[in-house]
Amino acid sequence: MSKALYIAEKPSVAQEFAKALQLHMTRGDGYLESEEAVVTWCVGHLVTMSYPEAYDPALKRWSLETLPFLPAEFKYEIIPSVAKQFKIVKSLLTRKDVERIYVCTDSGREGEYIYRLVEQMAGPEVSRKDRRRVWIDSQTEEEILKGIREAKALSAYDNLAASAYLRAKEDYLMGINFSRLLTLKYGNTLSNLMKKDRTVLSVGRVMTCVLGMVVRREREIRNFVKTPFYRVLVSLECAGTVLDAEWRAVSGSRHYQKPYLYKENGFKERSYADALVKELSQPEPVTACVRKLEKKAEKKNPPLLFNLAELQNVCSRTLKLSPDETLKITQELYEKKLVTYPRTDARVLSTAIAKEIGKNIGGLKAISAVREYADTILAKGLHKNIAKTRYTNDKQITDHYAIIPTGQGFSALKNLSPMHTQVYSKIVRRFLSIFYPPAVYRKYTLEAEIQGEHFFAGFRILEEEGYLTIAGVPQTSSKKGQEGESEAETDMKNDPAFLEALSGIRKGAQLPVQQLQVKEGETSPPKRYTSGSMILAMENAGQLIEDEELRAQIKGSGIGTSATRAEILKKLVTIQYLSLAKKTQTITPTLLGEMVFDTVNASIRPLLNPELTASWEKGLTLVAEGSITEEEYMQKLEGFITRCTEAVLGVNNSYYLRGTYQQTAPFYKKP
Repeated sequence: MSKALYIAEKPSVAQEFAKALQLHMTRGDGYLESEEAVVTWCVGHLVTMSYPEAYDPALKRWSLETLPFLPAEFKYEIIPSVAKQFKIVKSLLTRKDVERIYVCTDSGREGEYIYRLVEQMAGPEVSRKDRRRVWIDSQTEEEILKGIREAKALSAYDNLAASAYLRAKEDYLMGINFSRLLTLKYGNTLSNLMKKDRTVLSVGRVMTCVLGMVVRREREIRNFVKTPFYRVLVSLECAGTVLDAEWRAVSGSRHYQKPYLYKENGFKERSYADALVKELSQPEPVTACVRKLEKKAEKKNPPLLFNLAELQNVCSRTLKLSPDETLKITQELYEKKLVTYPRTDARVLSTAIAKEIGKNIGGLKAISAVREYADTILAKGLHKNIAKTRYTNDKQITDHYAIIPTGQGFSALKNLSPMHTQVYSKIVRRFLSIFYPPAVYRKYTLEAEIQGEHFFAGFRILEEEGYLTIAGVPQTSSKKGQEGESEAETDMKNDPAFLEALSGIRKGAQLPVQQLQVKEGETSPPKRYTSGSMILAMENAGQLIEDEELRAQIKGSGIGTSATRAEILKKLVTIQYLSLAKKTQTITPTLLGEMVFDTVNASIRPLLNPELTASWEKGLTLVAEGSITEEEYMQKLEGFITRCTEAVLGVNNSYYLRGTYQQTAPFYKKP
């Protein structure tokens, strides 16, 4: 009797497939079997690329003469620590009674690569069998069975596999060639400068670019010179309430466009601000004439759903979790069937899932903290038109839709750690928020005049909480002229007395001036990256873009992928090129990291260019889409490595590095 073989990426996932199949299975060594089916698993990667010495023993010794290393055909080998499981999987793949193979590794580029390597090493007879790809968004029984039913021929994913192989080859070739090249050329120089026995430079396509972003930011902060500026503020009496407004040099002001201004709302020197206050304070009593009072409603829509980068950013900011920790927690929530696939770049739903979203919402009624919201959504039918909103867009989805709760798996909730529960809660609340109406604010804009000079104030009051009922109302805050910008709206509590005072103001009214004062400020240096903001910057090709619409426009042009960014940051910290402050999640370079940056900057500068690094990732996406061939990509890759190697061999920057070390080292001297 012929059998179907199911190959998962991990033992825990294999168990879920075995349960979903509902067959009477007996346990073997490294697999489960019934009369109809066999379920087995990898343990992550079972196969890896061979080191250069596998091609030629002489290549074990690092030498400039053997660079660049560009093999015509790549060699692979079984990872010794998991050789036993590989033999088990191979024996099952090649069994005569196994006629159909279901590939159930993670639904993404890396999962595809894990299986393809195993098949490649198992022998050519496997490729002659009926192989099908199971592609799922969650590990619920329903989704697993649907994935098996709708499994496509494995060949439909050949382009994805090609891009996976190319990603590995690219990282391998850049890592080996550039790490050996720069270590041989400058390792001794760095060792002498830093008084170390030996320095091996670790260089990579993505990690070196990320290092560059952090070092450049640190140097911007280091070289920043604070600029003081002076603003003039007025306090106006209004029906027992005090309104604060800010002077601006608008058209008609005697200071309009004068060179001594700092932007339009301040002065570079205090004497001008003091003179303006003195001038406007006479004769007493001083009043301000209201020239304009506008009020309008402003709606704020719920944010888009979480993709991995957005979730990592939020958890870094609010829970002080590193991206690696957030990914690990979310992966565990996925394996417990609580949330959908975490390694996604999409922040929207697919049309197909939007049609069935009521099941996810209904399931959440089992959670007391959000039961009321789920009930309201279903009772009022707030979910029925979600497919026609910005939260559903098939064009913005490549492999998987956004991270959302499955509405299942609640038996695992009671055993979750507090941190797992908090991450899960954020995913649930972000999901439920999109079905609620927008928050509604009432905005007031006031313009008053004193002796021809104009003062402005803005207030924003939350009138209807809308989705903030679920997501939480932000703390009221006053954004007072950061960086010398004009004063933003002040978020106010919904205070009836304050609203009544504002509503009573009419154009032409004279408001008594309680106080005119000068307020000193100073420009601020750029902020250091946190682990979360770095993930966002990587997602957006080196730009820290908070605006959702702008981020959507350059989607697919990021540095690294949702699956790899956290690991890259973690590696840079592990090899001590970067430091990560646990309490704040702030990222800073180390002295070694800065010296590696300077070495690369003087030798292979394109590696530090975020746009170029992102273009390599975009190229891999084009291969996955079938827009360009593997051969075209490899030709460009080998050409880049050859040109960079020749350039490095042609110059010597040791003297330059001594100079940069002397400039940088004083910042790392312990007090």
